[in-house]
Amino acid sequence: MYGVLQRVSHARFAVSLQMGYEKKLMSNSTLKVSLDPRGVLTVTLNRPDVRNAFNEVLIDELGRVFATEALEPEVRVIVLRGEGRLFCAGGDLNWMRKSIDFTPAENLADTMKLTRMFAAMNECPKPVIGAVHGAAIGGGVGLVSICDLVIASRETQFSLSEVRLGIVPACIGPFVIAKIGASHARALFLSAERFNAEKAHQIGLIHQLVESENDLPGAVEKMLENILLCSPNAMTVAKRLVLDLSWPERRAQSPDVLEYVAKTLADLRVTPEGQEGLRAFLEKRKPNWIHE
Repeated sequence: MYGVLQRVSHARFAVSLQMGYEKKLMSNSTLKVSLDPRGVLTVTLNRPDVRNAFNEVLIDELGRVFATEALEPEVRVIVLRGEGRLFCAGGDLNWMRKSIDFTPAENLADTMKLTRMFAAMNECPKPVIGAVHGAAIGGGVGLVSICDLVIASRETQFSLSEVRLGIVPACIGPFVIAKIGASHARALFLSAERFNAEKAHQIGLIHQLVESENDLPGAVEKMLENILLCSPNAMTVAKRLVLDLSWPERRAQSPDVLEYVAKTLADLRVTPEGQEGLRAFLEKRKPNWIHE
């Protein structure tokens, strides 16, 4: 029975990727972007010939997608994945080579674009699911870190390898440290250790392991089915709540944390979705944001 359900799940996932919401989506040279009828926006890194490595175009396009298409009201959840043999190998060598001839000001402008891209992805008010396979190296670990839920295949390899090149994982640093904590970050930033998916799971970088890349679609679909049962507005507020309470700069903006959390719940109770969710529970029916 499980095998039948898994095949059905795989088929539904494949259909969802094929049915794009073309009216809203812009063309990209480094990404494949599609929106299915359920509101699942799939963003696929599409530079398999260079292992989905970052260059200035990919940085611009990822930043734009998360600042525009991802914010459309039709979008309920985002799936981030990589085309080809692996998820993301970090920085494109040709892109990195250009920085040798940059002035200090040009280097700062370049790294600020990268930082802002990660910030836009991290701050995205919609849930972001990462489907990771093969490898996530350097900036690829940064992409994993900004995802709210991450599923990885067991063969996936990870590394924060920047110090071997004489640089550091600075632009992704805030997001990686927020995900795995300072202790693991110090060890991995300094050692450039290559580690497996089992360790990535243990330190909190990823949330779920599957046996192989072939098992990723079914696991993603199962996670999507759960996410789509949840109130869109409540998920947005829940994500903001975690960021507000865990990021020092944002925590400092709420000196009275107890009042902040109490007001967050009080405000939600009087929203249309908050009242609909409670009424649906009491009336033993599905809330109106669940469409079947």
